[in-house]
Amino acid sequence: MNYDLIVIGSGPGGYVAAIRAAQLGLKTAIVEKSELGGVCLNWGCIPTKALLKSAQVFEYLNHAADYGIKVTGGEADLTAIVTRSRGVADAMSKGVQFLLKKNKIDVIQGFGKIKAAKKVEVKAADGTTAIYEATSIILAVGARSRELPNLKQDGKKIIGYREAMVLDKKPNSMVVVGSGAIGVEFAYFYKAIGVDVTIVEFLPNVVPLEDEEVSKQLARSFKKAGIKIMTDSSVESVDASGKVCKVKVKTKKGIEELEADIVLSALGIASNLEGIGLEDVGIATDKGKILVNKYYQTNIPGIYAIGDCVPGQALAHVASAEGIICVEKIAGHNPEPLDYNNIPGCTYCQPEIASVGYTEKAATEAGYELKIGKFPFTASGKAKAGGNADGFVKLIFDAKYGELLGAHLIGSNVTEMIAELVHARKLETTGHELIKTVHPHPTMSEAIMEAAAAAYGEVIHL
Repeated sequence: MNYDLIVIGSGPGGYVAAIRAAQLGLKTAIVEKSELGGVCLNWGCIPTKALLKSAQVFEYLNHAADYGIKVTGGEADLTAIVTRSRGVADAMSKGVQFLLKKNKIDVIQGFGKIKAAKKVEVKAADGTTAIYEATSIILAVGARSRELPNLKQDGKKIIGYREAMVLDKKPNSMVVVGSGAIGVEFAYFYKAIGVDVTIVEFLPNVVPLEDEEVSKQLARSFKKAGIKIMTDSSVESVDASGKVCKVKVKTKKGIEELEADIVLSALGIASNLEGIGLEDVGIATDKGKILVNKYYQTNIPGIYAIGDCVPGQALAHVASAEGIICVEKIAGHNPEPLDYNNIPGCTYCQPEIASVGYTEKAATEAGYELKIGKFPFTASGKAKAGGNADGFVKLIFDAKYGELLGAHLIGSNVTEMIAELVHARKLETTGHELIKTVHPHPTMSEAIMEAAAAAYGEVIHL
């Protein structure tokens, strides 16, 4: 069969690209080897947020007395929590199926491989193969949990994020290796339901890509919650042969041995480039990523790549944006290339983290003279009323022109606040304009206005 476009992979990059292509009048097919919606909907973004919500509800129960409510009992049923999470994921996957059908996109089930002359070979689960042709092909093949030689996952005691979402019983203890978004989200979840959690991080700070002040605040909040944190440390080996895992950790003081029921490897991701025909067709790669131009075309005309398999932030909303830009270019439009310095990042532990643009360190290294405003949630009426006053809003401005260079938030619900600042940066809003933008009271978002005012010496509530 011939198509205008075949998309390989149905994650948030692939299915969004396919739908936008169909809207633009392209005859489109999507190839998927597993569940529609990819990792994000089935094994990432969505089901983890369902788990985290259950943990948050359980925490509310445990602290109900703080709100003047008497509650007796309460137990975290991991099996029921996982069942709810899987139900949410299944519903979202069915939603993608509906959207593809609504937009008249053909779904081809199987493993897709690029062949010469813009052909795609699809191998079905029963081993049969079929060949499809397309004028354009988009690779949206995603990524998987990255493994290190000294931390091989066995799926039982040494696990990745997929297994962490569906454990059949609650462990007594867990060592989380890596403190990026995946690591700290699972650390929070398991600690909240009563697991003894230790985080091991190779770098000096947890969530090391965030602004240093955010990293330090999260470490304080986690330690207050009882999560043990070992920074400047690395896992040298794990012995999983006994009843519990024996984890050798190299620290500045020497080797320490930890014991845990489960070791969760949260060391990032590796792109799914194997077996998809890259070498056969001659598609250029570097450091495990497919090389593309600003419109996501590879070095082979007519073949494109988006999402976690190309350089850039490995985030669902990035993949979706890339997919839309890519197909609009294919359809003959002139889309604006994506600004990778204005991509929001969100981490959904408690307290939540949200950020965009330059960190203070990066802005200084880029040569900017800075004005920095910071407003703590301890001074926010809404945060205090809600019982979650950990954290702050930190805004970084160019002192010369007032441009908002970066925004760094940590606190309850800050992932719902960051879009205002992404929008502000997109529109080149200045610090003074943020100060003069009236924010509703009482809200968490007032802290944005107050942080901007703090940068210019005009803050009222500090």
